Amino acid sequence: MKSIYLSAAIGALALGGVGLTVNAQRSPDVRPPVGNRAPPEPARLTVVELFQSQGCSSCPPAAANVNAIAGQPNVLALSYGVTYWDQLGWKDSFASPQFTERQWEYARSRGRARVWTPQVYVNGQRDLVGSNRAQLNQTIAASSIKGPSVSVSGGKVHIGAGRAARRATIWMVRYDPRTVNVPIRAGENGGRTLPHRNIVRQLTRLGQWTGAATSFSLPVPRDGFRTAILVQDGKGGAIIGAVKA
Repeated sequence: MKSIYLSAAIGALALGGVGLTVNAQRSPDVRPPVGNRAPPEPARLTVVELFQSQGCSSCPPAAANVNAIAGQPNVLALSYGVTYWDQLGWKDSFASPQFTERQWEYARSRGRARVWTPQVYVNGQRDLVGSNRAQLNQTIAASSIKGPSVSVSGGKVHIGAGRAARRATIWMVRYDPRTVNVPIRAGENGGRTLPHRNIVRQLTRLGQWTGAATSFSLPVPRDGFRTAILVQDGKGGAIIGAVKA
């Protein structure tokens, strides 16, 4: 089945160093001591967000592609269950109106009047269906995050100083890193067992970042979920910082 397109009216029914300078006269064979070299900048995360539903027959191929890259160290793959398929025969066991609203925030920031599944956003900058693995890989390779440093230590998330075009939203994402196999008993995928990975279970707004260095306390985890932090331009704009806690 082709990807579903939904009007805004349906969406409204859904309720988160110093660089080393080498003297030009130095022999090419003479290298500075290792201790004087600037440490390499750590690789930035690529944030891949999949919006899907267990009731959507077009979603499993995109979900399989996102599941396949979820274990890569420089990728933060997140799977959100949306609610607008729930009335078509099967209620998604992980869907939340909040996740549907997040997809709509992306749509509204781009002036769109509809959303669909499956839909993948890469760093909040580009979107695609996600069913084509080569296209997904190309989009990831062409996207990059440029923004403040983000780190977690001492039970806090630390956002470094930088230039902010507008207020950025700081999100805490709690997700299940396991592969969870869900038997689907009705709807378009009835009779299938669908594997889910990095399922988002909680999306919490911690505050805002306006360019000054800031920190926020993180709640003590009391479950088996993992935590990630996203710094997002506005509410539905580009991801400008991210870290896996």
